[in-house]
Amino acid sequence: MPFPFTSLAEGLPASVPFVGPEALERRSGKRFRARIGANESVFGPSPKVAAAIAAAAGESWQYCDPENHAIKAALAQHLGVAPENVMVGEGIDGLFGYAVRLFVEPGVTVATSQGAYPTFNFHVHGFGGRLVTTPYVNDREDPASLLDLAAREKARLIYFANPDNPMGSWWDAAAVQRMIDRIPDGALLMLDEAYGEFAPHGTLPPLDVTNRKLLRFRTFSKAYGLAGLRLGYCIGHAGLIRAFDKIRNHFGVTKLGQAAGIAALGDQSHLRSVVAKVAAARDEIGQIASNHGLTPLPSATNFVAIDCGRDGGYAKRVLDALLAAGVFVRMPGVAPLNRCIRVTAGTDEDLRILADELPRALATAAG
Repeated sequence: MPFPFTSLAEGLPASVPFVGPEALERRSGKRFRARIGANESVFGPSPKVAAAIAAAAGESWQYCDPENHAIKAALAQHLGVAPENVMVGEGIDGLFGYAVRLFVEPGVTVATSQGAYPTFNFHVHGFGGRLVTTPYVNDREDPASLLDLAAREKARLIYFANPDNPMGSWWDAAAVQRMIDRIPDGALLMLDEAYGEFAPHGTLPPLDVTNRKLLRFRTFSKAYGLAGLRLGYCIGHAGLIRAFDKIRNHFGVTKLGQAAGIAALGDQSHLRSVVAKVAAARDEIGQIASNHGLTPLPSATNFVAIDCGRDGGYAKRVLDALLAAGVFVRMPGVAPLNRCIRVTAGTDEDLRILADELPRALATAAG
């Protein structure tokens, strides 16, 4: 007897949008010497966060507050909005799943850029959505092309990341605001701002929680160093935010995660320190790439996309050689973006290992 899957689930591949470094280590039987591929913060959370987690650990026998009241209140104060304009969830990936579940059903069209963040696409396919794409332009998602595509295809959702993963590119706030002002009727813009803390001043438009066509997604995984705790948040019109209560996992955000998020918001000096360390690491990664004839792309994130100068096959050989040498990096999955490898900001030791192994990887790839 076959398993009684739904027809939708039956037709989907069993896949994982990102193969984790742990899986790669299990395959090779070796630990990575430099884990600089997952866009985590190697600089870690604030010591105040670690203390808050330790203090809350003894209460782990209790369920979390299903209303996430304290963390929502802290976020609202930090952002200058009301708590009813904030939704907290299990990282941006979890929030994308909830948002897609709210708005997408079989046959509904969703517009995104070809090569953009694949986990969003994973959720769209999982709920039977029809995904339409437009190419990057000059290594950036193109707002005008996305809006034209959405209007032409009558898309219900539009996905746009600023700053962008996997290229690290970005638009200034004025350009993003022009995009917001042009959202077609019947469409909702999903604005992914996961890397916003690393971006130059003037990248993120002011918050406007009166806009019924916009949801903005942010996370504690990157600059705050809490990727392992899965904590993200969404900002929007109260009516949109309230709808999440219909379908979300009300016990999904852990007690430790809530305590950690509150403590992280309370230590903005640590955040500024991490942002400075990331900027210095980006410069060092760029210098390492340039020293070997490669081109680092400008980045407003905690990683650098490095143009290897040839096609995706060559970049994949460079990546494979680095992996074999114990250096975990990633690369975009779609041409022409896949001419690049993507390196996360690392410690001084991480980048020393990268500097040692990159020329060997390039020689292996060329040979």
